[in-house]
Amino acid sequence: EDYELNVDPDSLIEGISVGMQQRVEILKALYRKAEILILDEPTGVLTPAEAEHLFRILRNLKAEGKTIVLITHKLKEIMNVTDTVSVMRQGEMTSTIATNDTSPEKLAELMVGRKVLLRVQKKPPKVGRTVLACEKLSYVDKKGIYRLKDISFEIKAGEILGIAGVAGNGQSELLEVLAGIKHADGKLTLNSAEIDLHSTQSTPLTRRHLGISHVPEDRQRLGLIMEFYAWENIALGYHDSDTYNINGIFMNNRAIKSQAEHKINNFDIRPRNPNLMAKSFSGGNQQKIVLAREIEQNPDLLIVGQPTRGVDIGAIEFIHSRLINMRDSGKAVLLISVELDEILSLSDRILVMFDGKIMGEKEASKTNEKELGLLMAGVN
Repeated sequence: EDYELNVDPDSLIEGISVGMQQRVEILKALYRKAEILILDEPTGVLTPAEAEHLFRILRNLKAEGKTIVLITHKLKEIMNVTDTVSVMRQGEMTSTIATNDTSPEKLAELMVGRKVLLRVQKKPPKVGRTVLACEKLSYVDKKGIYRLKDISFEIKAGEILGIAGVAGNGQSELLEVLAGIKHADGKLTLNSAEIDLHSTQSTPLTRRHLGISHVPEDRQRLGLIMEFYAWENIALGYHDSDTYNINGIFMNNRAIKSQAEHKINNFDIRPRNPNLMAKSFSGGNQQKIVLAREIEQNPDLLIVGQPTRGVDIGAIEFIHSRLINMRDSGKAVLLISVELDEILSLSDRILVMFDGKIMGEKEASKTNEKELGLLMAGVN
């Protein structure tokens, strides 16, 4: 009550929301009379309303004399909450300034070392035919819990369809069902041809052959083999193609390396060395390796999960421009992200997921964070 950290003390932790769990973490620290609170990306799994409530709590703690260190990549949060901001770049503190004396644009420049375009520039979409149609998709996990509940939607050529929601509400499962990693019930149609969801042919490999490219949410677990070289990773999933094979028997390493060099230059992957292992690249450049591999296949449908998670602002700008280019070239792009700013700036239409269901659909140009936040919280 003192700190507005209202939680039911008799609830099991597994049965309360992530936002409530976070309140318990803060209460634990305050109960132990902590004078310094360090919060690392505290809003990554919160709705906008939950995030604003957290910031009210932090302001109350500050008024009581507590010291709060907030680690975040969200410039809006820095400007709204902090008194002083320090900028880290390549392991060094490059600047410490009063928040009132700076701006998001200046902070972005300090973080990257050059001017950064924070707003996505795009033309109105030229929407074409229906590329993908989902009807009543349902998925049950190994524990018997429904993670997807009658999901239905369409995505057309020349548009970006964004799917918003707090992490853990079915977005990850939807992405993996569409990519062929998980098997679901329902109907899935790609370019007017139905995909047999229960066939042994319904695999990631066949989805790629059908024209679906997949950028997974976790690049290190699903997107890359960290002990493989960059040139090997750039061929992963497409290594059975004629481009990379000799007589269908031997790998054509010379062709793979040539393609890798082209993609590394085209996507500004640094260092420009295809003979480095994936683990030797920064998170942002690892993400670019995955994006280069998938986008350069020229798919009909690109499905992307958390495209800029753990990525610096400079790489974010680059990745966003590539996704817009895909859309403008007439491709369909399905974007899943927990970053509402990213969803709002990139998407043409937005679906909101809560508890495995689609809560609503909005035009990106006619909605806002508050409206989406209510849907993300399950309020229709």
